[in-house]
Amino acid sequence: MNAVSEPITPDAAVPPALADERMREIGAFRKFLSRPEFGSISGTVLVFVLFGLAAGDSGMFNPEGIVNWLTVAAFLGLIAAGAALLMIGGEFDLSIGSMIGFSGMMLAIPCLYWGWPVWLACAFAFGCAMALGALNGWLVVRTGLPSFIVTLAFYFILRGLSLALSTMLTGKTILSTQGDLVLRDLIANDPLVGALFQGHVLTGLFDRLSHGGWIAARDDGTALAIGVPKVVVWWLVLTVGGAFTLARTRFGNWILASGGDPVAAKNVGIPVARVKVILFVLMACFSTLFAVLQVADAGSAAADRGLQKEFEAIIAAVIGGCLLTGGYGSIVGAAFGALIFGMVQIGIGYTSIDNNWYRVFLGLMLLIAVLFNNYVRKRFALGKR
Repeated sequence: MNAVSEPITPDAAVPPALADERMREIGAFRKFLSRPEFGSISGTVLVFVLFGLAAGDSGMFNPEGIVNWLTVAAFLGLIAAGAALLMIGGEFDLSIGSMIGFSGMMLAIPCLYWGWPVWLACAFAFGCAMALGALNGWLVVRTGLPSFIVTLAFYFILRGLSLALSTMLTGKTILSTQGDLVLRDLIANDPLVGALFQGHVLTGLFDRLSHGGWIAARDDGTALAIGVPKVVVWWLVLTVGGAFTLARTRFGNWILASGGDPVAAKNVGIPVARVKVILFVLMACFSTLFAVLQVADAGSAAADRGLQKEFEAIIAAVIGGCLLTGGYGSIVGAAFGALIFGMVQIGIGYTSIDNNWYRVFLGLMLLIAVLFNNYVRKRFALGKR
């Protein structure tokens, strides 16, 4: 008599499926850890805590103190945004600082010596910068030379042009007045340039807060902190616009692809050469915007302005998560990198620390950022999140 076998259940017949590694869910915190902004945001929090403990009662975090270090951060943030876009696209621009000095002189000389209206001189400065940026980009993509070499050459060319032209045309290297003409007044009296680049916003709100006793006031009752400088507004606009372009537009995808693998990008139809030239033009525009805002704020132009700003912009971009090899980075991260710079540069003055330590801090931040970004890149490339 044959024994009756037990029925085979479906669970017993089919072995359990192995979990697919590619389909696992990644938590929000782990996603944040893999973002390029993580390092700069963490650094910003750390700097806030350190200066909160060391200079919390010194006025650094009063409205006027905040405006001071926000202004420094905003100026650097303008060019850091352009440097970040270029680095994500796989290129460098070492002529940023020289372009600042050159553009400032191209604004001041026509106003003070040629009788041009300020708006036309401003347009002339932007036009010259865009042409030079296009030439930079064209030389890089046409010759195949590293952008480091090409823009290093323009670093010296533009700095020399600024000094030579200003001396030849005006006999001076610092321009603020010429006869009865005062550069600051000319800018203030131009309805377009004055409204866009000079002064502060929200001054009425600050005055109302001072009348209500919320913030410190002057003897005449107006706020000690005049308002939010327009350079801060420009910084926020460019940061938001750059971040949106990079994350939500086709051109942003082109930038990432061109920096990540230009050969593969060309093979799928991306105009890599045109993308890189546009990025150099944008970098020149951001440098000129820095120069115009600085001239409007200081009321003068100098041929040696912008010294070493190219290195600070690149460091801010690296702190913000941009890789030196291209194809990865963040505009928002570069903004936080610039914020760290502004807080440290101004915050040291609110403490008893010697200002000479500022450069030491920058070097350490760059080294730490490169090491951290290299670690993130390896995990990103290997899919280990």
